[in-house]
Amino acid sequence: MALHINGGCFTVMGHSRVRRISAVASDGSATTLKTVDDKVKLGGSDLKVSAIGIGAWAWGDTTYWNNFQWNDRKEKAARDAFNTSIDGGLTFFDTAEVYGSGLSFGAINSETLLGRFIKERKAKDPNVEVTVATKYAALPWRLGRQSVISALKDSLGRLEMTSVDVYQLHWPGVWGNEEKRLREAYKQLKKRGIPLASNQVNYSLIYRTPEENGVKATCDELGITLIAYSPIAQGVLTGKYTPENPPTGPRGRIYTPEFLTTLKPLLNKITEIGDKYNKTATQVSLNWLVAQGNVVPIPGAKTPEQAEEFKGALGWKLTNEEVTELRSLASKIKSVIGFPVEKL
Repeated sequence: MALHINGGCFTVMGHSRVRRISAVASDGSATTLKTVDDKVKLGGSDLKVSAIGIGAWAWGDTTYWNNFQWNDRKEKAARDAFNTSIDGGLTFFDTAEVYGSGLSFGAINSETLLGRFIKERKAKDPNVEVTVATKYAALPWRLGRQSVISALKDSLGRLEMTSVDVYQLHWPGVWGNEEKRLREAYKQLKKRGIPLASNQVNYSLIYRTPEENGVKATCDELGITLIAYSPIAQGVLTGKYTPENPPTGPRGRIYTPEFLTTLKPLLNKITEIGDKYNKTATQVSLNWLVAQGNVVPIPGAKTPEQAEEFKGALGWKLTNEEVTELRSLASKIKSVIGFPVEKL
């Protein structure tokens, strides 16, 4: 669960009325779009974000992504991914103070990179629209309200910004991210006139725990936007990995050759459906999530090609029959819990 507060330095959403918002792709044929204009409201706030955002978890990271190394070539690719996303209308970026942590050898903080890219882009285009979400980690040594304010100030320093649009509580899943806790958070904030805008959880076609534990239904009921991280299962739903060619690094220990073998029937069907719309497996998988309603996926873009591909997940819709068929096939696959885990 991510407690999202609209505006930097806790300029909260005041007494905005909580509404149910559906984040569904627009009607239309599956044609190539130059830009995507789809915008959705974030829960009961006044903030509108692109229907698909971009996750910056991998930017600067040397512990889980990038084969344990970060260099100028990868930074250029991330910068190009940022600019391609902006050009395509995907203007919502999600980062965190711990992504690319300075505690990791050779890492560069993701917030620092995002702030750098925004500054460079604004120098060329002062009116460019960028929506930034970052996170506060409730680490054991952080006590009291001041720790939140201090962490936010540090994040703003790395981002080189005076405010952020969305501020989130990172890793509440260590203590459980399920319906009861979500309702309690919503209740406590409502007493103070603050709507709980969104809840960021691991959610994809092959990881549907938010549906099973009541989080998705509760978000829909209370008007809380569900932000889905790892929406293409850390690349596994792109179809580029096979039992003979599994992911490298830590992901290879999660998405094993045995698991990828069980995934084949689903990937075959995703590819078949994609061919019908002239869409890739990635685009079909993201469109399936958007079709659930009230969901904003935030796939990670490490290259401009990936960012361009994500844009193509919008502007068209799977049929209800296709959505159901994919869910049926996915239900036969045993879920694996990717990092970071939400069940301990």
